[in-house]
Amino acid sequence: MKCPYCNQENTRVIDSRPAEDNNSIRRRRECDGCGKRFTTYEKIETIPLIIIKKDNNRETYDREKIEAGVLRACHKRPVSANQITALVDEVENEVFNLGEKEIQSRVIGELVMNKLRDLDMVAYVRFASVYREFKDINTFMDELKNMLK
Repeated sequence: MKCPYCNQENTRVIDSRPAEDNNSIRRRRECDGCGKRFTTYEKIETIPLIIIKKDNNRETYDREKIEAGVLRACHKRPVSANQITALVDEVENEVFNLGEKEIQSRVIGELVMNKLRDLDMVAYVRFASVYREFKDINTFMDELKNMLK
């Protein structure tokens, strides 16, 4: 592991423990060259997951796309960064636990919407309006009526 400060390759692990999510290992490292410390995270490498988009194009799974969508939906809402990370972790775990090599993007979208509904209703409506491509105000109102039932 290269030191992020001096780029020397001689670093050593001085502490290892499970990360908060229990899905990775947090390691404190120290550079033998400059003596500075830094943290790394080690995660299990999973099989590449292919996402089948609405237009039938295929692309590799990208966690950052889910995070970006959730962040946009939660913009200026009382939702913490930890809550967003936890939501994305839950969605990711459910997707990978399906054990599929390919998955429809709509499955991920529905998982995100279900989690957002429980987290923040405004964020849910924001995400749904983009994800479900509301065409007009009537479509929007229909979704709001369904929420209020």
